[in-house]
Amino acid sequence: MPGDHASAELLAAMSSLLLSVRDAPLRFEIDGVAAVRTTQSDVVDQLSDYILPRLVQLDAPLLAVVGGSTGAGKSTLVNSIVGERVTESGVLRPTTRSPVLVHHPDDAEWFQPDRILPDLPRTTHVGNDSYALRLASTARIPKGLAILDAPDVDSIDKGNRDLATQLLAAADLWLFVTSAARYADQVPWDYLRHAAERSTSVAVVLDRTSDEALVEVRGHLARMMTSRGLSDSPLFTVPESGLDADGLLPREAVAPMVGWLGELAGDPKARQMVVHRTLDGAVRNLVMRTHDVADALDAQIEVAEGLFRQADDAYRAALDDVSARSADGTLLRGEVLASWQEFVGTGELLKSVEEKVSRIRDRFVDGMTGKRTRSTEVVEAIETSLRMLLTQHAEAAAEKVSRGWGASVAGRGLLDDRPALDRASADVRVRAERVVHDWRQGVIELVRVEGADKRMTARFLAFGVNGIAVALMVVMFSRDGDASAAGGTASLGRKLLDAIFGPAVVVDLVERAHTDLELRSAALFESELQRFHGLLDAPESLKAHQAALRESARQAEYARHADFLNEETTS
Repeated sequence: MPGDHASAELLAAMSSLLLSVRDAPLRFEIDGVAAVRTTQSDVVDQLSDYILPRLVQLDAPLLAVVGGSTGAGKSTLVNSIVGERVTESGVLRPTTRSPVLVHHPDDAEWFQPDRILPDLPRTTHVGNDSYALRLASTARIPKGLAILDAPDVDSIDKGNRDLATQLLAAADLWLFVTSAARYADQVPWDYLRHAAERSTSVAVVLDRTSDEALVEVRGHLARMMTSRGLSDSPLFTVPESGLDADGLLPREAVAPMVGWLGELAGDPKARQMVVHRTLDGAVRNLVMRTHDVADALDAQIEVAEGLFRQADDAYRAALDDVSARSADGTLLRGEVLASWQEFVGTGELLKSVEEKVSRIRDRFVDGMTGKRTRSTEVVEAIETSLRMLLTQHAEAAAEKVSRGWGASVAGRGLLDDRPALDRASADVRVRAERVVHDWRQGVIELVRVEGADKRMTARFLAFGVNGIAVALMVVMFSRDGDASAAGGTASLGRKLLDAIFGPAVVVDLVERAHTDLELRSAALFESELQRFHGLLDAPESLKAHQAALRESARQAEYARHADFLNEETTS
C-alpha cells in the first residue's frame, strides 16, 4: 500500500464488500437475528466511516480518538494535551455535548463531511447536539494529528454509547482513558478486547490516580492489558493533580503523552505504521464478520423456504382442486344440471341422438326466437358455478397461508401490518368472472375453428357454435367422472360431440378446454399468491445474496493480502 492511497484492487474490494453487507437481507425475526443485524450495521459503519475514507487518503492526519469510562477525565485530558480549552467537560451525566475533533488549521480539509465519518453532520459551534461532530481548529496541535473527544463508552444514554462505538471504530489510534476507580470495569474492557481482536493501535491512559495507588494500580492494569493481548500498547499514567485557571492539568503531567503523539505526527513512517496496523486488522476482522453475516443467512433461507412452501402448497392445492372439480362431475349439479337438462330435453333424448336431431334443432331454433336462448342460460349457470369455485378456493387458500404463517414468529412479523391477507383480494370475484368469461370465449373459439368444415351438417346447424360449446363444457365437467353422471345427460352431450367431430377429436377438444381453464385459473391464483411472495425475499434471491457476500469477503481478503504484503516489501 505504498503512496498516498491504497491500490485500486483493494478499494474496489472494500467498496464491493460494503454493498454486499449493506444489502444482505435479514428481514425475518428469528433467534439471533438482532445480533447479526448489529454485526451487519457495525461492518457497514466501519467500512463507510473509516476504512474506505482512510484507504482513499492514507496520508491524512492520524486520528486519535479519546474514549473511556464515565468520569475518567477525558475532556480535561484532551484540553491539557492540546494546551487550551477546546472541549467542555460534562457536569451532568449523561453528557450530551457534541463530540469534538481538534485539528491543526492546515489539516481542515481532511475532516470535511465527504471524508471520514461522512454520515455525521459538522458544526463549529459549541452546543448540545451529541450527534453532530464539532470541528475545533488550533495551531497548538501539530500538523498530521487530530484528536477526537468521544462520549463515554458506558454512558447511561444509549445514543451516547452508540456514538462512542462509531467514533472508536473510525480511529487510527485509540487513546483509552480510565481511572483508578474504573479501570477494572467490564464495559471498557469489552471495547479493549474488540480493539485487540482487530489489531487496532491502542494507548491506555490511567488518569486521576493518587500517588499512593499509582504503583499498585499501574501494575495491575499492565497485567490485565498483557492477559488481553495489549502488551505492546503504551500505558501512560496521569497523577491526580490540581487544575490551573483554564482548567488544564500541569504540563508535566501530560508531557509523555504530548511527546509521544508529537513524534507520531512528525514521523510519516511511524504514522503510516500505526495506520497500516489498524487498517490491516480492521479489514481482517471485517472479512471474518462478513462470513458471520453470510452464515446467518442460512437460517433466513430456511425460513424463507418454509414460508414460500406453505404459500405455494396452499395455492397449488387450490388449483389442483379446481382442476379436479371441473372434471369429476361436481359442477354438473344444481342450476347447471337443471339448465342443461332443460336445454337438451332429457326425456326426449334418452334414445339415440341420431333419431332426435330434428327435434333438437326445432327446440334450439324455438329458443332463438326469444330474448334469451337456452344455451345462454346454461352458460350463465356454468359461469356462476365456476366463478364461485374459483372465489371460494382463493379465499380458502389465503386463510390457509395466513394461518400457517401466523404459527411462526417470522411469519407473524410479515403479517402484522397486513391483516387483510387472511382474505382473498377485494377484486378477486371480478377477476374470477373475467377468467371464466375469457375461458368460455376460448371454448367457443375452439368449436368454431374445429367445426369450420362441418357447419352445414344437420347436427351442427341444430345446435350452432354456442350450443356445441355448451355441450363441450358439460362433457369436460364429467371427463373424469362416472359416464352416467347427471342422469346420463353428460353422456348425451358426448354422443352428440362424437357424432359431429369424431371421438378422437372430442378427446382432444375436451383436453384443450380443460387445460385452458387450468392455465387461466393458475394465473388468477398466481396473482393471489404474489401478495404473500411480495412480503419476503425468494430463497434463491437470498442464496444469491449469500454467495455474493462470501465472494466479496474472499476478494477483500485476497486484496488485503496483496496490498499489505506489497506495502511491507516496499517499506
